[in-house]
Amino acid sequence: MAKRKEENFSSPKNAKRPRQEELEDFDKDGDEDECKGTTLTAAEVGIIESIHLKNFMCHSMLGPFKFGSNVNFVVGNNGSGKSAVLTALIVGLGGRAVATNRGSSLKGFVKDGQNSADISITLRNRGDDAFKASVYGNSILIQQHISIDGSRSYKLKSATGSVVSTRKEELIAILDHFNIQFFMKATQLEQMKEDYSYIMETKERTKEQIHQGEERLTELKRQCVEKEERFQSIAGLSTMKTNLESLKHEMAWAVVNEIEKQLNAIRDNIKIGEDRAARLDRKMEEQQVRLNEAEQKYKDIQDKLEKISEETNARAPECMALKADVVAKKRAYNEAEVLYNRSLNEYKALKKDDEQLCKRIEELKKSTDQSLEPERLERQKKISWLKERVKAFQNQENSVNQEIEQFQQAIEKDKEEHGKIKREELDVKHALSYNQRQLKELKDSKTDRLKRFGPNVPALLEAIDDAYRQGHFTYKPVGPLGACIHLRDPELALAIESCLKGLLQAYCCHNHADERVLQALMKRFYLPGTSRPPIIVSEFRNEIYDVRHRAAYHPDFPTVLTALEIDNAVVANSLIDMRGIETVLLIKNNSVARAVMQSQKPPKNCREAFTADGDQVFAGRYYSSENTRPKFLSRDVDSEISDLENEVENKTAQILNLQQHLSALEKDIKHNEELLKRCQLHYKELKMKIRKNISEIRELENIEEHQSVDIATLEDEAQENKSKMKMVEEHMEQQKENMEHLKSLKIEAENKYDAIKFKINQLSELADPLKDELNLADSEVDNQKRGKRHYEEKQKEHLDTLNKKKRELDMKEKELEEKMSQARQICPERIEVEKSASILDKEINRLRQKIQAEHASHGDREEIMRQYQEARETYLDLDSKVRTLKKFIKLLGEIMEHRFKTYQQFRSFRQKNKPNLYYYINLFQMQCLTLRCKLYFDNLLSQRAYCGKMNFDHKNETLSISVQPGEGNKAAFSDMRALSGGERSFSTVCFILSLWSIAESPFRCLDEFDVYMDMVNRRIAMDLILKMADSQRFRQFILLTPQSMSSLPSSKLIRILRMSDPERGQTTLPFRPVTQEEDDDQR
Repeated sequence: MAKRKEENFSSPKNAKRPRQEELEDFDKDGDEDECKGTTLTAAEVGIIESIHLKNFMCHSMLGPFKFGSNVNFVVGNNGSGKSAVLTALIVGLGGRAVATNRGSSLKGFVKDGQNSADISITLRNRGDDAFKASVYGNSILIQQHISIDGSRSYKLKSATGSVVSTRKEELIAILDHFNIQFFMKATQLEQMKEDYSYIMETKERTKEQIHQGEERLTELKRQCVEKEERFQSIAGLSTMKTNLESLKHEMAWAVVNEIEKQLNAIRDNIKIGEDRAARLDRKMEEQQVRLNEAEQKYKDIQDKLEKISEETNARAPECMALKADVVAKKRAYNEAEVLYNRSLNEYKALKKDDEQLCKRIEELKKSTDQSLEPERLERQKKISWLKERVKAFQNQENSVNQEIEQFQQAIEKDKEEHGKIKREELDVKHALSYNQRQLKELKDSKTDRLKRFGPNVPALLEAIDDAYRQGHFTYKPVGPLGACIHLRDPELALAIESCLKGLLQAYCCHNHADERVLQALMKRFYLPGTSRPPIIVSEFRNEIYDVRHRAAYHPDFPTVLTALEIDNAVVANSLIDMRGIETVLLIKNNSVARAVMQSQKPPKNCREAFTADGDQVFAGRYYSSENTRPKFLSRDVDSEISDLENEVENKTAQILNLQQHLSALEKDIKHNEELLKRCQLHYKELKMKIRKNISEIRELENIEEHQSVDIATLEDEAQENKSKMKMVEEHMEQQKENMEHLKSLKIEAENKYDAIKFKINQLSELADPLKDELNLADSEVDNQKRGKRHYEEKQKEHLDTLNKKKRELDMKEKELEEKMSQARQICPERIEVEKSASILDKEINRLRQKIQAEHASHGDREEIMRQYQEARETYLDLDSKVRTLKKFIKLLGEIMEHRFKTYQQFRSFRQKNKPNLYYYINLFQMQCLTLRCKLYFDNLLSQRAYCGKMNFDHKNETLSISVQPGEGNKAAFSDMRALSGGERSFSTVCFILSLWSIAESPFRCLDEFDVYMDMVNRRIAMDLILKMADSQRFRQFILLTPQSMSSLPSSKLIRILRMSDPERGQTTLPFRPVTQEEDDDQR
């Protein structure tokens, strides 16, 4: 634990010199105004640099504001927030609520009507005693969030703003390291060993004080000898004047040397800046080359597509003509085939008639003389019976045909419904599978929120941490981006997800080398062929882009940028570069979004908007979202899980119902198909019976009685029929040849059409991947354009800074010319100076004081004698105190040895001897502090020739103070109640300063210390406090008072922070430092 050494015996010569800061780069702010250009000693660790309160106690916003490194006065009327600052310091650094005397629970500090309060405290962390300097840097930011239920959480951040820890143990370690203490802990037996170590450290510090006292004794002895020598001789006065002139000459050129060093530093900085500007120019050129390459690639792909499109369009008329030709030739071939089949049927009919005629002629020739009347009657009767039968079969045929149509329609309808339900079942199964995966991810995210972004994300992040610790990354990659952002309004979750889409799973890398390392890590967690999270390559910056000049604005609706809380500047800048979130509005209501974007001119710089349902709205277009709920940014995980479980259950039941319906439809289709087959078989049987009966009727009708038939006539008819058959056969052969010719033409046309259609299809297949490449090339062009804008902005910002440095260089060169001119007037020839201007200034002042003292004392032996006597008495007094401290150290060692032996004896029977041991250990601690406090109290009283006693009764836990306001032992010690008001006020301040002197904390706070004092006593108290503060510049003092403090002396060590009076309805209390001049003007 770092302990500060007491400086009571240190002279101004031994005060710690200020740390010389190294030259800062262009992007680093230099705010060390309190140490620059002065010899003042400022604390390097543990003091409070700034504080910021939000919704704390009765204040909506307090601060931010900065404290000085030494004395700070917080002034303001009642209700302005002074006490809130002190309370916030206690609570913000881990103190309990009861310790503030302002409440018994933390929830009492949350402003009425608010859900939480926030405290931000910045502690200085510099120098050799810095806490984890490589991790935190020059300052430690402690952020505490207090909830309405009384719970609180911590964020410990480095100087760059990155979160280092969220554990209270880390805060306790910081407080222990800086020795920041608020409360005295009761000493238990278990803590005795720790207290023993602390007391031994106190012993070492006391030894250091003795060492300092001995050094001071040496200095005092030297002063005594010097006084004695001055008393004996004052002949060296002229030599001192000569030395003073020489020091003035050195001082003049030392100032020139320091300005030249500053000029060299500025020139070095400008050279670094110019080198960086050259690098930025090269990066701009490289970016322009990449942009040109991307644009050329886009143009080449576009040219290829246009060429394919032109070729496709050129072949389209030919394709249409060939298709028309195929249709025409098919039609001609079909017509020829119809004519051929018609002639073939005619030929078959003529041939059948010829056969029947020949048969009839033969029959007539054989049965010319036979009587055929009974046979004719029998044939007529059979013909009538057959016709009746054919009619009955035809009725059955019509009936069966209707049934077939009904069954076919039923089957077709069932199949159509089956296909529809099958598709619906497939869609529901896909939705069920998606919901089940989402449900699993949500359940996993309850234990690890990162699993929302993929099951492999936690393992990937661990691998990234390991690789970063091993030095494989220049900067640790940031991601997934969705885990680095927080919603201000949960109702906009779906809208923001619809806007950012895949960027929520993306990672950011500082350069392409880091990207390659991250790609290699991803291969271990993502199988080939599966999608990986996208990687954005952009140089990391600590500040968010200034997009005020190009951001969209609407008084009622936020942009995506303002609707998000983004702690990491890299995340915000990546989303600005990749998605332009500063130009996208979020409008919850769909109709209002249409009205804002389409019914009137969209707001300035607004490209698009998203609604709470995830719909995307442009000036002339509107796209509905496919998603119904957010996947990554929802806060109510339990509600999401419950809803998804209900959906999974509903979809499972829906699939079961659909499957049951499908099973019923399949049974109906199978049954109807069986009935259809039966009907079709019956229909065929009826057809065959009808054809058979009709054929039999024709045969019977063709039989004629031989008595009425002229055989010669039949023979002529047969001859004529043969002639017709020959003509039909010849015509049929011609038609067949024509049909074959048309068939060959049809096949040729079909082949030509198929060939050109195949080529067109090939062109279409070539165009599809080119379209995908064109989209990727278009995205790449956009990325390169954004990269170019990014470097242009960085270059402009850098050139502004560089020009500022050049103007500063011109001013410094002019200042150097003036200082050199002044130096030549003092000393015409330049001399080499090894000492700094500050050291020479001290030596000149010391030598002037010495010369003035010599002048004042020249010829006055009594005055020199008096000074020598005072120096001797001071030396003897300090020597007495050092001897007393040595005795105290010896006694302390003996007591500690005895107490440690007692501790070892009592360890085995702790409970029995616990109260007794506690008493001895506590008594020992109190004796140490008592002695130190008495010494400081007596030293402070002696500054006004007072004497005093402090009697500590540790047994009864009482303290009595008596003060002797006279000189020497002329007056008796008086009780504090017997003193006058001024004497009592002065004694009280001495007592407070004595207590401060034995406290080791790097800063001290005191609230309304002068509220009951009159102006005279307040001036006395203020002088003592300022004197202590001046002697302890390594500590910080924060004093809260309702007084104006306008009478304070002007000093860089003193800072007055004035708080405005509270107003009705005011939510933010302005807090700013007030200079001495401003305070005088206000009075």
